[in-house]
Amino acid sequence: MSNRFDDKVVLITGGASGLGQAAAFQVAKEGAKLSLVDLNSDSLEETKELIRKEAPEAEVLLITADVSKEEDVKNYVKQTTDRFGKIDGFFNNAGIEGKQNPTEDYGSDEFNKVVGINLNGVFYGMKYVLEVMKKQGSGAIVNTASVGGIRGVGNQSGYAASKHGVVGLTRNSGIEYGQYGISIKAIAPGAIMTPMVENSLKQMGGDNWEEAGKEFVSVNPMKRFGKPEEVGSLVSFLLSDEAAFINAAVIPIDGGQSYKY
Repeated sequence: MSNRFDDKVVLITGGASGLGQAAAFQVAKEGAKLSLVDLNSDSLEETKELIRKEAPEAEVLLITADVSKEEDVKNYVKQTTDRFGKIDGFFNNAGIEGKQNPTEDYGSDEFNKVVGINLNGVFYGMKYVLEVMKKQGSGAIVNTASVGGIRGVGNQSGYAASKHGVVGLTRNSGIEYGQYGISIKAIAPGAIMTPMVENSLKQMGGDNWEEAGKEFVSVNPMKRFGKPEEVGSLVSFLLSDEAAFINAAVIPIDGGQSYKY
């Protein structure tokens, strides 16, 4: 039996850690050729070495870029197509949480920074990858939203605004591009134990962040944090041909917390 991603090219932003890294591991094991984008070049190299252990035959292109800069985005798309000739799947994932403060105390520069990466970066990625996929007549895009993009979370104006924007972009563009053989969906992760979530807990709990984490997940129906590899498996499915008829949808992966009244 062939792998789901044999002869497929998958582009991943935020590929050096967290959800991007987990998705990279999964699609590489299933045969994908990878283009990994991140601002941290050292962590990209480390991720490539880890992928080699998971999938020794995987072909991996590393690109250092700032997704909030349109020229960087044009460049990572061009480098990917120059190397591989196509883009079959795009995990449009790079993002940051930003600082936690009530709206009146939320810094304007911080707001612009978070929106620049989380929303503008996703828009730029879609804009230039969709050009490629429309010419191909095929493709799948998975954007990273958040449970903070489908409900309020408090103290995260920039994050919530940007992730709600990702949901809107996903639904709008899915409606536009389904006719071209392209499916566009978003995932809405809850508390997944990644470096970003760990940093969030440290903002809340300081040195006692692990205790803050226990309290944080106490209200989750499953009483735990999600694992990056659980998200990686979902992303792999959504990028595959098996999920081609899932379009303009937002899929929570949060243990059921966002449905709790």
